[in-house]
Amino acid sequence: MKRILKTGLFALAAFCTLTLFAGCASKDKAAAQTKTQQTAKKPAQTVQEEDPGVVLLFNEADAIKDTGSKAFNGISAMQTVKDMTVGWNLGNTLDAIGNGSLYSETSWGQPKTTKEMIDGLANSGIKTIRIPTSWAKHMDKKTYTINPEWMKRVKEIVDWAIEDGMYVILNDHHDNFNNPAKMPACAGYYPNEKNKIESERFLLNLWTQVAVAFNNGYDEHLIFETLNEPRLCGTGHEWWFDQNAAECKEAANCLNEYNQLILDAIRKTGGNNQKRYVSCPGLAASPDSALNPAFKLPEDDEKGKLILSVHMYTPYNFAMASPGDINFTSAHQADLGRYFSRLNASFVSKGIPVIIGEMGATNKDNIEERVKWFNYFLTQSRKYGMTSCLWDNGAWEIRNNDYNEKYGYYNRREQTWYFPEILNAMIESTKE
Repeated sequence: MKRILKTGLFALAAFCTLTLFAGCASKDKAAAQTKTQQTAKKPAQTVQEEDPGVVLLFNEADAIKDTGSKAFNGISAMQTVKDMTVGWNLGNTLDAIGNGSLYSETSWGQPKTTKEMIDGLANSGIKTIRIPTSWAKHMDKKTYTINPEWMKRVKEIVDWAIEDGMYVILNDHHDNFNNPAKMPACAGYYPNEKNKIESERFLLNLWTQVAVAFNNGYDEHLIFETLNEPRLCGTGHEWWFDQNAAECKEAANCLNEYNQLILDAIRKTGGNNQKRYVSCPGLAASPDSALNPAFKLPEDDEKGKLILSVHMYTPYNFAMASPGDINFTSAHQADLGRYFSRLNASFVSKGIPVIIGEMGATNKDNIEERVKWFNYFLTQSRKYGMTSCLWDNGAWEIRNNDYNEKYGYYNRREQTWYFPEILNAMIESTKE
């Protein structure tokens, strides 16, 4: 009995020990599983890259460098703008924002630009060509390096115009980000504090590369225009500047800084760029925003080299609205006259010339009224020494009574003009 009892007690003790061990092991396993689950639920910490700041990042080895040599004429910006007389825009071409390939040049329906096309413009009496160019889609997203082939293509077209004795305005077009949210890297620029560092990094890298590609080989016939219609995209103030709105004040301050940064980047490359004429716009390139005290032209060590850039599809009801007004009235004349007078008082009379980088009157099957508009517009603007550039997007045919954006004038395939009466009005109105 004692042996059996002892054996039974031993077995009981062993069973309890095993049970206790199993229980502990089970608890440890459960604890381990819980810890694993907690670890799995805990999001992995991402290592955020440090913002490099407003610095040059582009690959200098890939950057196109100007190797030409041409003397820079020291005439004033006022005289230069006067000599530019009348201009034309290569619209919806290099400014088209396609997939970033060279084929984007034709992605908005316009033909590939040829030397014959540029020659035809020069032979028509056009003295200035504005070449709107978008860049963000053609830049490496990490290094901000412009595709060398894109830069070569831009240079090719600029050179054709220079060879024809024309003045050329080269700008940054359609790189304004489309809403005020935080931008990804190398997506362009936006005039607000949230995107100021990224915007300035983009603009610094862009304009340094452009300035390096166009320097000593280009004289006063090449003009840089900092930005095209910089504005608060995606907001109620995209096209309408309100001097009392906080976001407009912020945008105006940012734009003043962007214009200054671009000018400084251009000047820093030295050579002919130290003397190059540079034109700067206000918000949306609107005369109203430029005339507001919030707008400031950048400070420049080179005196008399800055130009104000504005766009004028004015008055809106006649020149742009669809259907709007068909007839060009005396009230429309008075509206235009006031703008020219105010621009003269605030800028031209103070030694700052004005280039109207975009202008035009949409086709409403009203050729006689449009000729009147062009005659008045150019006669009045020339009275103050301003140069006007016709906006041409290639669209001229009216369908279903839709007059929206019908700003086609020059047949680029045939080197003829859809409305020769308008061309004649432009040329005659700018004669001394």
